[in-house]
Amino acid sequence: MSASGGNKAIIAALAANLTIAALKFVAFALTRSSSMLAEGIHSVADSGNQVLLLVGGKRAKQQASPEHPFGYGRERYIYAFIVSIVLFSVGGLFALYEAYHKALDPHPIEGSFWWVPLAVLAGAIVAESFSLRTAIRESNPSRGGMSWVRFVRTAKSPELPVILLEDTGALLGLLFALFGVSMTLLTDNGLWDAAGTAMIGLLLVAIAAILAVETKSLLLGESASAAHVAKIEEAIGSDGSTRIIHLKTLHLGPEELLVAAKISVGSQESGAQIAAAIDDAEQRIRAAVPIARLIYLEPDLYAPKDAATPSANGSTTSALPAGE
Repeated sequence: MSASGGNKAIIAALAANLTIAALKFVAFALTRSSSMLAEGIHSVADSGNQVLLLVGGKRAKQQASPEHPFGYGRERYIYAFIVSIVLFSVGGLFALYEAYHKALDPHPIEGSFWWVPLAVLAGAIVAESFSLRTAIRESNPSRGGMSWVRFVRTAKSPELPVILLEDTGALLGLLFALFGVSMTLLTDNGLWDAAGTAMIGLLLVAIAAILAVETKSLLLGESASAAHVAKIEEAIGSDGSTRIIHLKTLHLGPEELLVAAKISVGSQESGAQIAAAIDDAEQRIRAAVPIARLIYLEPDLYAPKDAATPSANGSTTSALPAGE
């Protein structure tokens, strides 16, 4: 997944949220609707989150340093995790607090501006729909035939899954707000407004929890996808003489993969021959999987066993190094 595709979706969502946030606060000022206040804070939180994603993407491009020899690719994961915290605290918890406050004083929506929240919500639904459509269009090339749930759970680039979840949550939140405001106008009972606000809060807390779980996995370090592991295994063994003894992979960032493998060499080969075999294997790996930026190959003797054993990242090995 290219960073440019993620940035396009982020900028589209940011533009929509800044505009929508201003309109929601105007509607709240005119009607004192708690649903509109919760939605306004929701849009502000989303806008801040999109700025965080852009900052994380920029910081991830820093060159490796002596203090960080593997680079800064995980900055994108760190900022995505901060997004989940902001969404939970600023968006979800504030909405739940506002729902509680409104339930204690359930005043109806009165005055000549009763129609403003409905107009703002309708316009916001249209704007968020366009933002979500952009995120879907940018995600489809990377998603392939995967379901949306699997795409969110397995994507190594955090930006598009975050925007997809935020935009989906924004649309559902707008529908909850529309429900609360409409029922309050129909019944003159402010408890419906409080109910809509509470639904928004619970929705945001749930989305924040999903984001936290997924980005935590990325921060801990995920292996390459099964497709990339298969390509690496095939590349190493494609010369007909080199075999894999151990293979481990780790994402240092969405487009940066660390490959560490122990490969077989002939017992009679010279140091120059072993070095040449390792260099050739590295070239084959990079050609097969371009995001394999850091490759460490250790030579060893091949000692076949009766049965294959699983490796830590899900691939299988058919041998162990001699003496182990």
